[in-house]
Amino acid sequence: MAYKAKNTRYETMTYNRSGRTGLKLSSLSLGLWHNFGTNDDYDNMKAMCFTAFDNGITHFDLANNYGPESGSAETNFGRILHDDLEPYRDELIISTKAGYEMWSGPYGNWGSRKYLLSSLDRSLERLGLDYVDIFYHHRMDPETPLEESMMALDTAVKSGKALYAGISNYNAVRTKQAMEILQSLNCPFVINQIKYSIFERTIEINGLKEFAEQNGCGLIAFSPLAQGLLTDKYLKGIPEDSRIRKDGRFLREEQLTAEKLSQISALNDIAHARGQTLAQMALSWVMKDNAITSVLIGASKPSQIEENIGIIHKTDFTAAELTEIERICKTV
Repeated sequence: MAYKAKNTRYETMTYNRSGRTGLKLSSLSLGLWHNFGTNDDYDNMKAMCFTAFDNGITHFDLANNYGPESGSAETNFGRILHDDLEPYRDELIISTKAGYEMWSGPYGNWGSRKYLLSSLDRSLERLGLDYVDIFYHHRMDPETPLEESMMALDTAVKSGKALYAGISNYNAVRTKQAMEILQSLNCPFVINQIKYSIFERTIEINGLKEFAEQNGCGLIAFSPLAQGLLTDKYLKGIPEDSRIRKDGRFLREEQLTAEKLSQISALNDIAHARGQTLAQMALSWVMKDNAITSVLIGASKPSQIEENIGIIHKTDFTAAELTEIERICKTV
């Protein structure tokens, strides 16, 4: 039976303006990273997309190398778009990125004009789309002139293959430079995608969070749960189906020290006192002020998305809660 979105899908979700642009993003966005690959269950992928959209999540975030295998997340989501979500295309924000290795040779990585525009063409083919809403440069390139990478984003927008330009993993200095270049080109820059969580504070230390607030730069946070550390998943041992067991590239067993587990347990106690799971509180914390436009959630099943939706109207913290969270985070 053909999918029909719920009529109530916009009743709960909140939407935030990205920087000083006209674009609003759902407070939660769905990242299609490591659960939309070649060997993942297609029906489960569809169910996660439907659950997200039925609950007002309109932003679906991809990259050319998401899978695994690289490109497979775009291919799978493109199939879902074609089969089920096409009637709702104008209600969706679909983003993709280029910046990490995609093919052999000197033109399949980093930030050259050749690579970025070629990659976008391949992404659109896999997605079955004429355009994406946001096209990101995925990471800073130490060798390619920043002007070249930004001019490639400008070409992507002005050719009609993207509506907005974005950057990802850019620090404060490079964000300022990128914004100035894109502004000089009259290219609509919308957002920087960065890692941010209770355990990952780089954007506070390097000044990016403050700069973004003051200069109209949208921020979307990835890894808000610190690769699963900010959940109760590991408080009673390491589950066999956990990311550590299945893929140790991003979270390793040696990171679960006694001190780190003590931190997680203490944070879990605060979450329970708030009437939240630790995962919910970690997402609420990221969204506690106006600096973050949206937070990217990953999921392996629809119920996780439904759980995360519960934070939308519970992003306020007492001064005592924030003080205790800071004390806990400084103990390791």
